[in-house]
Amino acid sequence: MTELLPLMSYCLVMSATPGPNNVMLATTGANFGGRGALPAIMGIQAGLFVQTMLMCVGLGSVFVAYPVTQQALRIAGSLYLVFLAWKLSGASVSGAQAPKAVSFAQAATFQALNPKSWVKAVTVASVFMPTGHGTLASALLVSVIGTLVGAPCNAMWALFGVSIRRILLDSRKQRLFNLTMAAILLVLAVMFLR
Repeated sequence: MTELLPLMSYCLVMSATPGPNNVMLATTGANFGGRGALPAIMGIQAGLFVQTMLMCVGLGSVFVAYPVTQQALRIAGSLYLVFLAWKLSGASVSGAQAPKAVSFAQAATFQALNPKSWVKAVTVASVFMPTGHGTLASALLVSVIGTLVGAPCNAMWALFGVSIRRILLDSRKQRLFNLTMAAILLVLAVMFLR
């Protein structure tokens, strides 16, 4: 257990700190409530689980052999964050054009373009994989730990959004919130391009 403590600490820091997933969850919680955010939480965790497993069983070697693939993913991820910010900033808070909550599939698929998720998966695979077990068993262990630590952290961000939901009943305040969250996504996109 003490050997896994650094992994759990790393997963806690990566899952609890601001990033694209948590901005998306806070926004989803604020706009659609806890039930509306639940598919996104589950999708994020499923996507991260698969991503970590793939990195641990050898996808990382592709990045070593072809560094341009990692750069291409970073650029694609940043562009997708800009797209999400644009969609969020233009989201109507009332009327027929009201936005929809992020679905399980959208959240899971988003992990393929989320630069922070790639950093986490690469680091877990390269630094925290336990030795003395088979590759598949070790990959499964670190992926499960990542999920067990990450899910409550993601839920915390969604609940933050839910907790401020009453404040956002006024359409102007909700619009300001959505614009602020979109601006945060833009900042993250720029940071990931560095």
